[in-house]
Parts: sequence; C-alpha cells; structure tokens
Amino acid sequence: MLLLGSIEFRDEDVTCAVGDGHVKIIDKVEFPLTDPKTTLGNVIRYFQKFDDVKAIGVSSFGPLELRNYSSKYGYILDSSRPQWSNVNLLGTLKQYLKVPISFTTDVNSTAYGEYITSVLANHPVLSLVYITISKGVGAGIVNDGELIGYQGSPEIGHIYPERHPDDQTFKGTCPYQGDCLEGLVAEPAFEARFGKSYKEISMFEPIWDIVAYYIAQSAIQATLLMRPQKIILGGDIVNEVELQKIKQQFQKLLNNYVDVGPIDDYLVAPSNSSRKLSIIGNLSLAKKEFYSASDVTIE
Repeated sequence: MLLLGSIEFRDEDVTCAVGDGHVKIIDKVEFPLTDPKTTLGNVIRYFQKFDDVKAIGVSSFGPLELRNYSSKYGYILDSSRPQWSNVNLLGTLKQYLKVPISFTTDVNSTAYGEYITSVLANHPVLSLVYITISKGVGAGIVNDGELIGYQGSPEIGHIYPERHPDDQTFKGTCPYQGDCLEGLVAEPAFEARFGKSYKEISMFEPIWDIVAYYIAQSAIQATLLMRPQKIILGGDIVNEVELQKIKQQFQKLLNNYVDVGPIDDYLVAPSNSSRKLSIIGNLSLAKKEFYSASDVTIE
C-alpha cells in the first residue's frame, strides 16, 4: 500500500496526517505552532515513525516563495507571525525526511482538495476558484487539474473593489493597500470598524450587505477572468446567511452578462472542513510528486 503524508502549517497549529493512495486518512495529529525549531522538531519526529511514507504534501500560511528557480524556494518569507519570517520550511523537511515533498499555500491545498473530492464523487469540477475570507483573504485556483500561479498563489484579496455607496470613508486595514478587498472584508476590518469581533455583530446589521457587495465583486472578477465551473466561498466570514447575500449581489452586479448556470450550483460553500480538504489536497499533491520524482508506473 502506498503511504503518503500531509503537513499543513496554520495560524495556531500544524496538522500532520498519513493516508493512502486513495486519500484515505490513516493517522492524524495536531501540534501547536510555537517557534520553528520546536514545531518542526515535532513534525519531523512524527513522520520518522512512518518510515514507509513515500512522499509528503506540505502547505503553509505565507507569504511563501513558490518560484522553484529562486534561491529561497520553499521559504516562508516576511511573515507577520513572530519568529516565522525567513524560515527554510521545505529545505529543513527534505533534509530530515528524505522523501519527495510538494510545497504550496494553505488555500491552494484546500482548493486542490475540493477538486479531488469532486473527482472521487464522480462529479469532477475541472475548473474551480476557492476563496477564503477569515483573518485575511486567500484564493486557490485549479484549472484542468493544475494549480494556477507560477510566480505565487493568486492574490484576489488585493484587488480593489468599487466602494459601496454607504461605505465611502473607511480607510481599510490592509497594511499595504488600505481598502483592497482584504482591507475591507477580513476579520481585522470588522474589528477596526466596530471595536469588536465579527462574531458579536448581528447578521441584520447593514455591514453584512456591504461586505457581501465586495465579496460578490471578487467572485465576478474570478468569473470573468477564469470562467470556472464553480466558485467556492469559505472562511469564517462566509456563513450561510452571508453566502445568500453574496449570491444576491453577484446576480445583481453581473446582470446576466455571462451564463454561470444555477447560482446555487455555482457559488457554493466548501464541501468539507478546510482542515480535511487540505489533507486531501496535500495527499494528492504528494502522490503527484512521488510519481513525477520516480520511475514508478501508475497502474
């Protein structure tokens, strides 16, 4: 049986898992994200117990260096997380684990997990955009089974949406661009506007319609640029009520310019938790890495 590994570095913890070639999860553990030496030590010791793991898929928060010609390929670059800037993540794992390792962003692995899930369900979505809105805004794009973005992952969080008529003065919270999409709709934007968490704000408050207006614009941008089969909206900000608001704004703003089919089939919530989707994505990317790095023939 082909054994594969998955590692996902998240805001507060790291999830390690082992699964088979059919992405069935066999074992899973979580470690707190502390300093790099301690955290990577825990990860390495976990996988050293599985000496028959043939390849590992790694995904992480960013910013990451994904250009494989760069001398810093596989690094976490200037992270806002204390002690995690300029960390040679991929190189360290390769040094100790000595198996082929794929490397991508956390949202890319989640998007790829959605793609693989659709294939396993015999309803393949060959082109999808996965947008997540939580502490930041991230996007992963899969087209014809391949992740999009050679220079890095798609940065849809930093497009500039048209400002809502009732939201003209808020400057936004993005440290780079101010009122880009992330600066207007992510968790820090709610805290800056109201002095409290988005969780404490009633869904009847007008801000949720304003946020839906901005997110719908990002979905339209993705629709017109990529023409995907499906757009998946995840993250803590997009609950079921907000998703319906986004659909309404999307239809109003797009105004039937292109046919996307039934809106409830086109703009959807994730099929599973982001943690599980990321494991599925990482195991699948590890499998690709294993076969591309070896002379093994796929039967």
